[in-house]
Amino acid sequence: MSAVRLLVLGVMRLHQPTYGYAVRRELLSWRAETWTNVKPGSIYHALKQLTQEGKLSAFGTEGSTEGPGRTLFQLTEVGEAEFRRLMDEALVSVDMEELGAGIAFMDALPRAHVIEKLREQRRNAAAVRDDLLAMIPKFPGRYEPPHATDLLELWSGVFDNLSHWTGGVLERLEAGEYRMSD
Repeated sequence: MSAVRLLVLGVMRLHQPTYGYAVRRELLSWRAETWTNVKPGSIYHALKQLTQEGKLSAFGTEGSTEGPGRTLFQLTEVGEAEFRRLMDEALVSVDMEELGAGIAFMDALPRAHVIEKLREQRRNAAAVRDDLLAMIPKFPGRYEPPHATDLLELWSGVFDNLSHWTGGVLERLEAGEYRMSD
């Protein structure tokens, strides 16, 4: 899954109709480049790709005194379905960039749905942690570097922390914090 696609669709959904530079400016205001791989070129590439796939449509052109007019875009029904699909993938992901993009737009979904997905994500993170911990007794083997055990402990700690963090978000959601789509 591409976190950039989800971010572009999500911002479009919030501010449609809008143009590429406005999407870029919005994501920069969130400092998304610090927690994702989103770059100006990737935003414009995603806009072009999503338009070619029928997930965005050109809505018109906004005039400009400083150059050519800006093309306004809006989500199509197919784009809305893609947004929902990407959200479901992101909310269960153990990839920080994808999960971050999903958390950024979780308020677009019903509370119970987000809770269900984040419970699945917490199980996924715990499973990865447990798999990594189970590997430790086998390391270092004949061909592994002697510090392989340290790396497994590091990575298992990351996934343990992710599992705990998700638990905190779940507690807040279950307590009624955050405004959700329902």
